[in-house]
Amino acid sequence: MAGSCTRRATLAGAASLMTTAVAAQEVDQTSVQPEESGDHLIVRHRRISVDGIEIFYREAGRKDAPAVLLLHGFPTSSHMFRHLMPALADRYRVVAPDYPGFGFSEFPERGRFAYSFAAYADLMENFAAAVGLRHFALYIQDYGAPIGLRLVLKRPEWIAGLIVQNGNAYEEGLSDGWAPLKAYWRDPTPEKRAALTGWLGPEGVKLQYLAGLSDKDIERVAPENWLIDQYLMQRAGSLDVQLDLFGDYKTNIDLYPKFQAYFREHKPPTLIVWGRHDPFFTMAGAQAFRRDMPDAELHFLDASHFVLETQAPAAIRLVREFLDKTIS
Repeated sequence: MAGSCTRRATLAGAASLMTTAVAAQEVDQTSVQPEESGDHLIVRHRRISVDGIEIFYREAGRKDAPAVLLLHGFPTSSHMFRHLMPALADRYRVVAPDYPGFGFSEFPERGRFAYSFAAYADLMENFAAAVGLRHFALYIQDYGAPIGLRLVLKRPEWIAGLIVQNGNAYEEGLSDGWAPLKAYWRDPTPEKRAALTGWLGPEGVKLQYLAGLSDKDIERVAPENWLIDQYLMQRAGSLDVQLDLFGDYKTNIDLYPKFQAYFREHKPPTLIVWGRHDPFFTMAGAQAFRRDMPDAELHFLDASHFVLETQAPAAIRLVREFLDKTIS
């Protein structure tokens, strides 16, 4: 009996200690500020109405931290920045929207939204204003380059610096793989338009991620990338929207002289991080930026079109070093 009483007393004492510890922990958690708890490092998934269109975007970091706007490429979405955003959020506010027709933003019918690079640039300007971005570094990749550079021409005072990752602004940057699109631009027949649909099927979308990579590096690319993209490509009306954008891409090339004039006149702090095995945008296109911005940092990585898929640690280190000395 005495032993039983002793065990009960011991258990009661342990329970009391656990209750006290849990209570202390709860009190301690309530006193922790979001910055101290690491809450600002968590990527949030948000939506906002801009020009009557619901824009999905990812955001991390403190609201008052120096800002970085991340503009994605084709055929992906803000999903491409999933490794980068948490790695920057300790010191920077990072914001990555999806364009209409991509990712998880609203996909309005063509009669309600003009699917063009000019319209995307206008929308991203208004999105930046809506989320309170007025001075930020701009990260551009693939489609994000002409969209972002159009925004730069409209709002040069907003730009604290540029990070260019396989995003083109020079004709020598277009590889031979652009021949079918150039043929369509010269003669936009239904037959030439139909010839471009191969880029929009399952194998074409997958190729965007894997072309130029070794077998070893292919293992680093998560297959959900192209599966998510392909799922979204199958939505009603998506094929025509994407073909419209293929045709409209020529308007970006027509603006290359204006982009280059901006580089020469403003010479924004610029980091160029380029996958050397990109089959779509050439190394010559990366080097051309330094013709107009001789002080731009240029780094070639052993990667292809989507550098963050296979060389995230190296790219993140370069981006952090650049931001730390540019906008901190």
